[in-house]
Amino acid sequence: MPAFGDYIVYLDESGDHSLEVIDPQFPIFVLSACVFRKEDYRTAVVPAFLDLKFRFFGHDMVVLHSRDIRKATGPFAILQNAAVRAGFLAVVNGAVAAAPFTLITAIIDKRRLASRYAKPDNPYEIALTFCMERVFSHLQALGQHETTTPFVFECRGKREDADLELAFRRATGGANFLGRTLPFDIVFADKKANSTGLQLADLVSHPIGRHQLNPSQPNQAYDVVAPKFRRSPAGVVTGWGLKVFP
Repeated sequence: MPAFGDYIVYLDESGDHSLEVIDPQFPIFVLSACVFRKEDYRTAVVPAFLDLKFRFFGHDMVVLHSRDIRKATGPFAILQNAAVRAGFLAVVNGAVAAAPFTLITAIIDKRRLASRYAKPDNPYEIALTFCMERVFSHLQALGQHETTTPFVFECRGKREDADLELAFRRATGGANFLGRTLPFDIVFADKKANSTGLQLADLVSHPIGRHQLNPSQPNQAYDVVAPKFRRSPAGVVTGWGLKVFP
């Protein structure tokens, strides 16, 4: 039986990883890894988001999905009311700001990738390896690199999940910049799973992508998540908590 560490990682993406059709409005793929200390997740993060759901929806079955919130669809139709929307976003931003986690994000510019490489690798797999390398370095600094850390992903489809698991196993087996095995385990969550960690990873990814595409545009959601990025001892985010490629 593996010795489990004190941390858990939830990952979600924004944009699609296809290089065949690239959306000119969002020509990037964003993958975010949210690293939580399990005790913080259990005692602070999950209760805060449960309180939010009970307050606005009366129950905790609502899954916070960035796209549905932006478009005010499904249970988020209540956000078509401007006052309700402002109140809801303020509470969500407050909950994200208060949540103790470390953020590691990889952004793949699909246009540059396609133009620079004759046979480019899958953007998802590139981003995943970047995230895994930096999560390991982060856990190593915390003395958590010799215990097993779960990486939780949302199911996307049988073939997609199989491809993802293969890429994950390759990276943990040593196919990474560090050139060493990584003590990570992969966990798939059903799309219907009401996982707070996965919802947080979803909420942070889109505003990070929007900031990358237009850094001068006001972006309150990005301002909330930016302090969560992993940083070097000197406070540098680039290469530590944020990797943009190519």
